Amino acid sequence: MIVALAGGVGSARFLSGLLQVVDPADVVIVGNTGDDDWFHGLRVCPDLDSVTYALAGANNPDTGWGLAGETFATLGALERYGVPTWFNIGDRDFATHLYRTERLRAGASLSEVTADIASAWGLRCRLIPMSDDAVATRITAATPDGNVEFALEEWFVRERAQLPVVSVRFDGADRARPAPGVLEALRSADAIVICPANPILSIAPILAVPGIRDTVAAHGRVVGISNLIAGAAVRGPADRLLADLGIEASCVGVARGYRDLCAAFVIDDQDAARASEVEALGVRAVVTDTLMKDPEVAASLARETLAAVA
Repeated sequence: MIVALAGGVGSARFLSGLLQVVDPADVVIVGNTGDDDWFHGLRVCPDLDSVTYALAGANNPDTGWGLAGETFATLGALERYGVPTWFNIGDRDFATHLYRTERLRAGASLSEVTADIASAWGLRCRLIPMSDDAVATRITAATPDGNVEFALEEWFVRERAQLPVVSVRFDGADRARPAPGVLEALRSADAIVICPANPILSIAPILAVPGIRDTVAAHGRVVGISNLIAGAAVRGPADRLLADLGIEASCVGVARGYRDLCAAFVIDDQDAARASEVEALGVRAVVTDTLMKDPEVAASLARETLAAVA
């Protein structure tokens, strides 16, 4: 069994490759829920949904999130009432959030609802939220009016991730419990993969849930994948965020944050010259093509990643 710690778009691309080389029934995905939030009275789980739609082959290939061929008539109608519509939710995507919210209000847990949504989309792997308890990523950023704390999507989408970040915290993480099955899967896994994802906004919230980081650190066969290539994020603001927080925005900087967890760390061919710096951290460096421009590269990356801890 392979357990993957996953964020959103970048993780979903890697997971699509992983499911080409491993029986999906042998894969457990622990998804980030730190960016979950309420929009228009509905509970939205951006990373869980990005993974679900991508693995179902239904996501928008241009954005990596949302559904292919989506329309936005509902958001357009809401604008009539002066409702903020900066967070794009497509008409068909609304159905997922309606279903999730109704189930949660009826007493179902997030992990139960997530399993049912994944099943409805035909996923054969197991997708588990990191916790059934609410954990909210909060970003303090510098504004012309001083430091202001934002919900993650407010900073990321509404503010277009342009405001310099002062600090990040995970509200509720200290009180949260891992969702049922998370620790059991991690302990029994043949290998644990930390997917390519923003290490602060996507992976750190998962590791902040009590018990998860310690269980990953004790495993021994853990491999991470850098989300940065030549010091830059393929997509999103990870490089600028790391720099804002005083963390080196490079594959070495990311590896340094995972050094107590990983036996091996995968970096891109463009960072081959820095492999020795990764290994100086006590982590085996694996150099390969990590720019997943097509399914074949994603599958090859998955093979290389698993081979690193075989």
